[in-house]
Parts: sequence; C-alpha cells; structure tokens
Amino acid sequence: MSNDLANVHPSSQAASGPSGIPSAHMRQSTAAKAGHEHEPISRQYLTFNTSGECYALGILSIKEIIEFGNITKVPLVPLFVRGVINLRGAVVPVIDLSARLYGHCISEGKRTCVVIVEINTPDGLMELGIVVDAVNEVLELSSTDLSQAPNFGSRIRTDFIEAMARINEKLVMVLALDKVLSIEEMSALVALREQGATDL
Repeated sequence: MSNDLANVHPSSQAASGPSGIPSAHMRQSTAAKAGHEHEPISRQYLTFNTSGECYALGILSIKEIIEFGNITKVPLVPLFVRGVINLRGAVVPVIDLSARLYGHCISEGKRTCVVIVEINTPDGLMELGIVVDAVNEVLELSSTDLSQAPNFGSRIRTDFIEAMARINEKLVMVLALDKVLSIEEMSALVALREQGATDL
C-alpha cells in the first residue's frame, strides 16, 4: 500500500516542486496501467500532521512544500488567515490549517512548513498556502483503502472530510480541500470580520 519516498521535506527556497513530491508523469494513476476496469484505482497522497492529528491530501492538488517564514500579516482577517507570502513574484494567501479546523493557531516548530496547493475557484485556478506542523510521506492508496467519512464523532466539521484512509492499521482523514479552503466561505468570514471592525 505504501510507496515511501525518503525525503519529503520543505525546500529551503521555493523551487519548481517540493522534495519528495513526484513529477506530473509519476502522479498518473496506476489504474491506467492496469487495463482492467474492475481493478482498484490507486492514487498518491501526502500525509502530514497538524494539531496532533495525521491527515492526507491527494498530491495532484499540491504544487510544492516550502519552509515556514516570511509571512506578511494582513489586518482585519480571521484567525486562520496567517497572511500572504511572495512566491516567485505572486502574492499567495497563507491559511493556518489548525486554526481553520480547530480554532487555534499552530505553534511553530522546526518541522513547520507551508504546503502550496492549487484549488479551483469561480475565477479559475488559485494558489494557497496551508501551514502544517510537519509533512510525513507520500503514500499510494487504492480505492479499497478508502472508506466513507462518518457523519459524527470527528473533531472537525464532517464536510471537511473527503474519506477515511486505512494506513498501517490506523484511520487517517483525507481532507476535502474544496471545502476546507472554500474561497466563498472564507471570503464571507473576512467580510464579517471587516464589518465588525467598522461597527466598533
């Protein structure tokens, strides 16, 4: 089930891609090679930690991993918006994943890093950074390793969970990136914060 890549860690400078993240060619589903429509579909996922929990994201949405730092704070934004970074001339918003999921910011450590992801918005593709405690490894999981997310019992909103993955006999939450990083929802929260400040 696993496809360990030894050096999944943030690059010291923003490069064309993160160490340990396979190229676009390597990202292709192994199902394309299987040639049998009933065989399980396999995809690769990056696992990482935040707030004491392990999560997974499909690597097709991940652009790169960079070191934490050089974040410019932005006034009048919700707690989960850490600020913006300059990524090769582009201004990229940075979201604190712990604050978004649990309401409290990450305590930065030696392995804290920013995962740059690409999401679909009504205006097209957009890059965002998410701050996580540490990245772990890239794993290949088949559809048989995934199960439907429960409707209760989670510490985070159930709509934030795309699926549950069985990894080394443990259950890991696969995040629904389009829900966690919903531009419409986060923009509405920013607007409410700004309105509250105006009313003071």
